[in-house]
Parts: sequence; structure tokens; C-alpha cells
Amino acid sequence: MIIVMRTDASDEEIAAVTEHLSARTLTAHVSRGSERTIVGVVGITQDKDTLAAQFSQLQGVESVIPISRSFKLVSREGRTQTTVRLAGGAIFGGNEIAICAGPCSVESRPQLMGAAEAVRKAGANVLRGGAFKPRTSPYAFQGLGEEGLKLLREAADRSGLSVVTEVLDVRDVEVVLRYADMLQIGARNMQNFGLLRAVGEARVPVLLKRGISATIEEWLMAAEYIFVAGNHDVVLCERGIRSFDSHTRNLLDISAVPLLHHLTHLPVVVDPSHGTGVRDFVGPMSLAAVAAGADGLLIEVHPNPAAALCDGPQSLNPAAFEELMRAVEGVATAVGRRMPYSRVAAAAG
Repeated sequence: MIIVMRTDASDEEIAAVTEHLSARTLTAHVSRGSERTIVGVVGITQDKDTLAAQFSQLQGVESVIPISRSFKLVSREGRTQTTVRLAGGAIFGGNEIAICAGPCSVESRPQLMGAAEAVRKAGANVLRGGAFKPRTSPYAFQGLGEEGLKLLREAADRSGLSVVTEVLDVRDVEVVLRYADMLQIGARNMQNFGLLRAVGEARVPVLLKRGISATIEEWLMAAEYIFVAGNHDVVLCERGIRSFDSHTRNLLDISAVPLLHHLTHLPVVVDPSHGTGVRDFVGPMSLAAVAAGADGLLIEVHPNPAAALCDGPQSLNPAAFEELMRAVEGVATAVGRRMPYSRVAAAAG
């Protein structure tokens, strides 16, 4: 159930609603937007219609919306749109397309500084890169750990970018928070409920990737875990699901973008690099994602993909990324969206 407060509702009226819920042993999740406040109600086991009628009589309440979906707080019902802002100015949602770009993993200082400078010049506003890498093989490169996080922060600060990087374990949340503006939950950890609760308590924006075999509802329920823990700054990332076909790394579900916008108020970005695993397909899928309504892209860019320690075959070099950003800007303009800043301004700066 969602309780929508009037635009002129006072703090005292909002507090009275939450106290009323607490007296009924119901949990209230208050979300204050720029225009109005929404109170999500969890724990209802009795007649919803009767409770809705009672709650609607409280001072400051505009409407009460019963929700039948299992994902209540992230449901679009009762809320139209969420905009997630990162320290550094990056925006997910609204008319702007967020561009997150950088190498799959942080390998060295020269590699990362070169990548950050290149993606910033081409039009990106978020630097992505892995310091802790979940690899299928225990013998593969696992990342540089905290040293990689320090390099990410340095590169981002020098280039004027925000940082998104993956956290793998509850024990690593604290250290990653020292350096990142956004915490990424990877596909393998989408249903790591302890980790979801931990990032929910962290109060830092979260990029939640879809699990490799997850349904849309399972994915949204994972987002619900983060909301219930208190963090309402969540962005969903479609990165492809496991398929029987081996021509691409995954099956990139572009239809998930408009479907999610129908079901949830959360911003949605697309990762065409992991979604295809093939460098030549990253461009077409990026354009398709923006045309379908994606709020951002997550693209792997490496100064020398042939020498990359992780995911070289799906990484773009700086020249290819710059060319792609020119095409993305054209599609974004055609569908009424805009880039973080123009390529011309970026090149001049």
C-alpha cells in the first residue's frame, strides 16, 4: 500500500501518519520527492480496503493506493519518476542519458588514467572500473583491490567524473564507500540478500545488475530489499541473460527497458558490453537501448583492448567509443533526450 501525501503536508502530518502505522505494527518507508512525499506501507495482512479507507482520513493524506504487486516500494503505482544523482553531478533519470564508461578492471595507473581522459573527452560523465573482480576461474585476474579503488578515485577527480564500481562482499562495503560515488551489485550477487541489505544501509546510490537467469520480478524484488533497508537511490542495469545460443555472450533483453518503465519508477540503464560480449555489437545495441528509453549506458572502454586482462573482446578503444558517442547523441536527440554535455564542449574543455 502507498500513502500519497498532499503537496502542502507538514512534517507533523507526515509524522502522524507514520506513528499511526507503527501503532498497527506496520512498517512505514518515507520517500520525500521534490513535489510530494510518499509513504510505503509494508506488513499488511488484514483487509486492505478497510485500512485504505481509514488511512485516507488522516490529516495531510491526498490518496491511498493499494498495491497487489510483491514489489511495493519500487512499483510505479503511487510514484511517477525517480531521479538518482551522484556526487560529481551525474544524473540517472529525466531527460539526460548517463554515460558510464571505462575498463572492465583497473590494471595499472597509466591504463586507467588514459581511459578516464578518453571517455571524458568523448562525453562520458561516470567512470566505471572493477577493483574487485568476480571471475569464473579462480586463476583469472581478480583485480587490484583497494589500490584499484584509489586509482579510480584519482582518475575520476582528475577528469571530473563520478565513480561506479562493484562491491562483492558485505565486508568490502565500508572500504568501497571511501572511494565510490555509486556501488554496483553485479549479476552474480543480485540475490545476495545480505549484500543487498548492506548497500541499502549505506545510503549511497546503487547500480543493480540483473542476474544471468533472473526474471523481471526477481530483479525488482532484489531492488525492494535495498529499498526496505532504507536506500531509495537505486538504478537498474540490464546486462543480458543466459541463453542457449552461443553466438553472443548473453541475450540482451532490450524489451526489459520499456517493461521496467511500465512497472517501476526506477531509472534503467543498459550494459551492451556484457549483454553481447562482442565488440562489433556494442554500438548497435547502445543505439537500440537509447531508442527504447534507457536512462543510461554502461560501456567498457580500454586504451588497448588486445592487451586487456579482462573482457578485451567486448571492449571498445577510445576512437571507437568517441564515434559511438556521436551516434548515441543523434539517437538521443531524435527521441527527445540529451547527453550529459555535448562532445564539442567536452573536446574544447
